[in-house]
Amino acid sequence: MNVSALASMQELIPAACATIQDYPHQGILFYDVTTLFANAEVFKASIDEIARLFEGTYDVVAGVEARGFLMASALAYASGKGIMTVRKAGKLPRETYREEYELEYGTAAIEIHCHDFAPGTRVLLLDDILATGGTLVAATKLIERAKLKVAGIGTLLELKDLGGREALAQYRVETLSVVSE
Repeated sequence: MNVSALASMQELIPAACATIQDYPHQGILFYDVTTLFANAEVFKASIDEIARLFEGTYDVVAGVEARGFLMASALAYASGKGIMTVRKAGKLPRETYREEYELEYGTAAIEIHCHDFAPGTRVLLLDDILATGGTLVAATKLIERAKLKVAGIGTLLELKDLGGREALAQYRVETLSVVSE
């Protein structure tokens, strides 16, 4: 894929993703960002754009398990910042904050370590896709419970019709591409 041939991130991001119809359920069009990650030029352009959008606003980058880890690691390295992992429940070995949230088919929980960052640290939260916002809302609650400040939320792709942006209305949310579901 020729990055410079596409007019914008709005076109680039969905073009770089594989799409799978009826996954994980009938009627769902799934955007698989692993093909974007596999394309070094597109992945770099994406991380560079997120870095540009949030430059000077954060002290640490948080990534939501698992694809958010890849984005957060790349941005933390590129910007010389630390990284926070927002993990699925039961994966962290020390004292944690835990937040449960609703899924379309049940509940899940995520956790962060309690004492890795000083109160007031500005955290940029990254994940691959903004859909309903459930996971990202839970992550913001964890960050705030740890007395840290949510500096912003960045995603590669937003599924416009699922209400995620509205669920995160109190935060600065930047997404590189928006698609209708």
